[in-house]
Amino acid sequence: MALAETIAGGPGTPVAIATLKRRSATDHLGRIRPLIPEDREQILQILELTGVFSPEELGIACELIDTVLTKADQRDYQIDVYDEQGTVLGYTCIGPTPGTEGTFDLYWIAVHPAIHGGGIGGALDAHVMRSIRSQGGRLLVAETSSRPEYEATRAFYRGRQYAELARIPAYYRQGDDLIIYGKYLRP
Repeated sequence: MALAETIAGGPGTPVAIATLKRRSATDHLGRIRPLIPEDREQILQILELTGVFSPEELGIACELIDTVLTKADQRDYQIDVYDEQGTVLGYTCIGPTPGTEGTFDLYWIAVHPAIHGGGIGGALDAHVMRSIRSQGGRLLVAETSSRPEYEATRAFYRGRQYAELARIPAYYRQGDDLIIYGKYLRP
């Protein structure tokens, strides 16, 4: 099988992209679990393959991953991965927003671009909602860019019933607004 036809996995055999694309959201054989050290490189590969993150943004992702992996007592970030047969296909990073009561930030949610639209992002989002509820959370906030290459991200949020709560023009740079989405959680 050619490298372009597989997603490099962890300890297991690479997963065939064609096989993953044919599955519906309910047919995936994966599970969502906490981050382990072996996931780091697979997550970074997913983020690079999306083609939207700058080297600085990738550095921030690395920093958060390394914080979770090296500081067992930290409570600022929670990272979970969608794992199928030893291959990370997506991940989330959330954390309580400092100085708030029950508000959480969605720092990252990403799925391997070869399988976008297959339900893994939705499964990760549902997992995040359950996790936040279990911690007494009431609001999840996600920030993103207004750049055209982030349209799929914005569509994902809208499709998962996030509301656009705010927009700050020229926040990241001229012509690149900060868009803040949020979802209030029902008990």
